[in-house]
Amino acid sequence: MKTLYATLLLTCLSAISHDGIAQSANSAYDSTLAKKLNADEYGMKKYVMVFLKTGSATNVPKSRSDSAFAGHMQNINRLAETGKLVVAGPFFKNDKYRGIFILNADSIEEGRKLVETDPAVQAKLLDMDLLMWYGSAALSETLEIHKKIEKKTH
Repeated sequence: MKTLYATLLLTCLSAISHDGIAQSANSAYDSTLAKKLNADEYGMKKYVMVFLKTGSATNVPKSRSDSAFAGHMQNINRLAETGKLVVAGPFFKNDKYRGIFILNADSIEEGRKLVETDPAVQAKLLDMDLLMWYGSAALSETLEIHKKIEKKTH
């Protein structure tokens, strides 16, 4: 009897999951845009999320630090122009983390190579933690929108 109830329960749950909560096609779906953004069927893709944190170099002369951070900003712009940097920004003051990058990269290794081009990382003023992340493929459109709302540039 218990087997019969278990079978009926599983059959009902299966029917609900296939019929009652069935996935449906999105009428707003744009296959051309999805392909351009490398989106999967859910409109998502892989990224590398980078948490920039205070590096090990602590007694660096101000002129060297200023130069490295000027290069850091140039590198951010270069990565954005090549489509590798999707999102970047500093964190508000805290004890450890300085900023975040979301990179259009398929692996931690690729992400690390991209971040290692940063002069502030090379000078050990910044260090990094990298994680794979699954997010909306539409994020890569963010920088184009940002250009339209940015009143001042760096």
